Amino acid sequence: MTKNADAKFFVPDGVYDHFKDGIGKRGEDARTKWMQLFAAYRKQFPDLANEIELMQRRDLPAGWDRNLPVFPADAKGLAGREASSKVLNVLAQNIPWFLGGSADLGPSNKTQLTFEGAGQFQPASPGGKNLHYGIREHAMGAVVNGMSLSKLRPFGATFFIFSDYVRPAIRLSALMELPTLFVFTHDAMGDGEDGPTHQPVEHLASLRAIPGLVTLRPADANEVAEAYRYIVQLRHKPAVLVLSRQPLPTLDRNKYASAAGVARGAYILADPPGNNPELILIASGSEVSLAVQAHEQLIAEGIRSRVVSMPSWDIFEHQTQEYRDAVLPAQVKARVAIEQASTFGWERYVGQAGCVIGMKTFGASAPLKELQRKFGFEPDQVVTIAKDLLVRNQRSPASAAA
Repeated sequence: MTKNADAKFFVPDGVYDHFKDGIGKRGEDARTKWMQLFAAYRKQFPDLANEIELMQRRDLPAGWDRNLPVFPADAKGLAGREASSKVLNVLAQNIPWFLGGSADLGPSNKTQLTFEGAGQFQPASPGGKNLHYGIREHAMGAVVNGMSLSKLRPFGATFFIFSDYVRPAIRLSALMELPTLFVFTHDAMGDGEDGPTHQPVEHLASLRAIPGLVTLRPADANEVAEAYRYIVQLRHKPAVLVLSRQPLPTLDRNKYASAAGVARGAYILADPPGNNPELILIASGSEVSLAVQAHEQLIAEGIRSRVVSMPSWDIFEHQTQEYRDAVLPAQVKARVAIEQASTFGWERYVGQAGCVIGMKTFGASAPLKELQRKFGFEPDQVVTIAKDLLVRNQRSPASAAA
């Protein structure tokens, strides 16, 4: 036996041969038998064999996105969870290995698959698409991870406030680079009288902090559909979809930019005439329509405001610097971020000269409109803050020098 105390990654003589003749030989034999079995299976069931290969590569079947809903403009709108339900029921029909369920909150999360033949996943019906995880969010997350490791495309759902219980499993999803999907509804103060115990505050910030996790908070029904379009194509990243309980206005995409901008994490939703903003309003989720209302008031007063819908920080950070600078021009210092969640982290987008309208405390138990008034999530309050900020920036030495 050769001895070399200074060698790095030294493998003694005979180890490779021992491995090759032992586990290597057994593995080769098992692989050969499997390939022969699969070849015979392919002859008998060519379509199913093709599906198995697609699953193994984490590819999608042809036509996986056919019939994805496009939602018409509607001032009353649709809750994020309702739009999600419509999209889930299309995807589960188009992708045979797409399935999932909720931690005992299916009717509230709207994650029940209701199309004919969806079925229930049970011992006697293993082909069912609806899984019933029970009231055990962490176990649900672990099951979702396990199914993803087997190359299924699973999802699990619950209220956003209960993401705390799923978090360890979500972290493992990111660590293992699994394309899992976690659908969280009741995303903010839309819970109203349920009170601060059910109103998430710090949860968006905590999930955004997980490396390799895509967190999406869509603004309306069409952003929900585009978020699913993006998520389903992921192969090595888990995703969290954060949805509203209450209806959100479905924006008129003939007037405002296409929801396809979701695929870039953030996009210019509305701009002033001439596309030369002096003020930028940035928002996610339910606050995007609030930013749009404030924008329309500002434009009417001659203030050149831009609205940026930012459903995902992670996706936006992976865009080119050129694109990010086009959405958030460095010379526009007056920026207001609006989100019904902790303000933590937003400073990276508003800078020292900007401000954040967000939550610095827990919520409260009251009707939604009362909560919006109390915590400053109303158009008039956004307009006032934006105008004050613009004046301060125009008076600042840096602005004067520019």
